Amino acid sequence: MRISISGSHCSGKSTLIEAFIESHPLYHYEPEVYELLDESFAAQPSAEDFFRQLECHVQRWQEYRSDARVIIERSPVDYLAYLKALILLRNDNFAPYLLDKSVRLVRTAIHSIDAIVFLSTRDVRTFVPDEEDLELRSTVNELLESILLDDELDLFSSGNIQVVDGCGTLGERLQVLERVIQQR
Repeated sequence: MRISISGSHCSGKSTLIEAFIESHPLYHYEPEVYELLDESFAAQPSAEDFFRQLECHVQRWQEYRSDARVIIERSPVDYLAYLKALILLRNDNFAPYLLDKSVRLVRTAIHSIDAIVFLSTRDVRTFVPDEEDLELRSTVNELLESILLDDELDLFSSGNIQVVDGCGTLGERLQVLERVIQQR
């Protein structure tokens, strides 16, 4: 099963994946793209940075066959939400030019995923370092909710991708992830 853990920064993605891998050692873990790229990103990544990460992320997904057991930190939709957030917050003038291209890329890549577990930051208390952009985090969280849970962009109408709200404590999130696996 090809599972993506989605959420804004500091939403608990890494913590959930680490706990999951402990009890599911047959799953391969793919970290966030920025950790794999030979580039250094600014504290506040630009639209171009997010688009490069999206391209790399999509390429990684397409390397896995349908019978793979993999859990990947972030979904293609995450990068799309960050681009949209940059537009809404007027933080990057180039973001609108990359948005349409990003939506098309996400539409093609989304079919390489079996399930997306969305970790909302709305009602969850996680440690957020002082240097993190809380406004960006909140905006991305809202955008992910509308894109993933409300299917605002009509990405999931085929019904082939399971999108699940993984809210709650770490234990509750692990239970959600277990149910996702059992349903496949």
